[in-house]
Amino acid sequence: MPPVNLLQGTLDLLILKALALNPLHGLGISHRIEQISSGTFQVKPGSLFPALHRMEEAGWLESYWGESENNRRAKYYRLTKSGRRQLNVETEQWGRISHAIARALEA
Repeated sequence: MPPVNLLQGTLDLLILKALALNPLHGLGISHRIEQISSGTFQVKPGSLFPALHRMEEAGWLESYWGESENNRRAKYYRLTKSGRRQLNVETEQWGRISHAIARALEA
């Protein structure tokens, strides 16, 4: 199946979910989103990095410099306590939205 365009607001949720288990660098976040969505969503750097910057400014993420798997310097991101709360809020909201859409499609 071809990749699907992200709906407004879904990128934040997917980034937060991708970082829920452990810190990742940008490319790792992109790969994790593709993995957890079974290839449905492919996030390009032009969308990912502005979102990461915005989310860091909002206090949902913090970053630090480290080495990637191929020994290159990379900026890693991890969830803050505020980011974990935001993940819970957005998960609940998207659950309600997806349930409502499913009901509407069945009507």
